[in-house]
Amino acid sequence: MYKYLGIFLMIGFVLIGIDANAQCAMCRTTIESTISNGRSNIATGLNTGILYLLTAPYLAVAVIAFLWFRQSKKVQQERISKWQLRQKVAQLLGKSDQSQIGN
Repeated sequence: MYKYLGIFLMIGFVLIGIDANAQCAMCRTTIESTISNGRSNIATGLNTGILYLLTAPYLAVAVIAFLWFRQSKKVQQERISKWQLRQKVAQLLGKSDQSQIGN
């Protein structure tokens, strides 16, 4: 359950529209001049585009981290299964050696 909680939270944060003003100084002056002329749709579109470009690097890092985590879990499971197999073989060999000594 906890495994999927992180994924759902990440998707939720991405899908929630947060009203933020992510603009550089040049963009801000351009937008202020267009708003003063009465054209606010340009400002909204530019701000949305900036926020969209801002999320791309974070999503890329999240995907890489997820793939790395998943691969490390597979390697860990392989190591555990090999160790368990070695333990079983050691038990079987240990029991067969003791039974031969008794005869």
